[in-house]
Amino acid sequence: MDVFEDRVDAGRRLADRLGHLRGGDVVVLGLPRGGVPVAAEVAAALGAPLDVLVVRKLGVPFQPELAMGAIGEEGTRVLDETLVARLRVDPETLREVEERERAVLTGRVARLRAGHKAVPLAGRTAVVVDDGVATGATARAACLVARQRGAARVVLAVPVAPAEQVDGFPGADEVVTVLAPADLVAVGQFYRHFDATSEDAVVRLLAASRPA
Repeated sequence: MDVFEDRVDAGRRLADRLGHLRGGDVVVLGLPRGGVPVAAEVAAALGAPLDVLVVRKLGVPFQPELAMGAIGEEGTRVLDETLVARLRVDPETLREVEERERAVLTGRVARLRAGHKAVPLAGRTAVVVDDGVATGATARAACLVARQRGAARVVLAVPVAPAEQVDGFPGADEVVTVLAPADLVAVGQFYRHFDATSEDAVVRLLAASRPA
């Protein structure tokens, strides 16, 4: 099975698939935290600015790893209405989960941006980058946020995503992947080294990418 050595290797291999965007009016948006090291490689290869696009998964209360949706900056929310109905998650519980995750998101935005404004997206191509897609809820929220911030075109670029999610991904005009397996269980299975990325590491990558 083809695997990536780490997120840097994944970012470089992903950048090789994005050459058609070089020279365009592009902004690369990494999803914290693991997507930012991948995005940094893509931004460097494309000669494009790097920024973060902060989103949070809305986990099912009794199974937090299962996403029933996701939220992003600027009040964006994506819900899997079918899953919410099937699991009978009531509106009050959903509100409580969203409020909790919204508070975490607000704090993370403040820490990661460290007083810097978001890179403007109006009229530009937004390349949304993560280290992989599993359920797709977080990536959908990120694409929606990029669109709401005025991006003329949204490209979802990830090293690995399930084959069934590559075509017609909601919110994205184009999806670019290196690997598209039919049997993706967890993103980490396609990396030899998949250690957690710290917030400090994300802040350092963003600082290094800003013009002096």
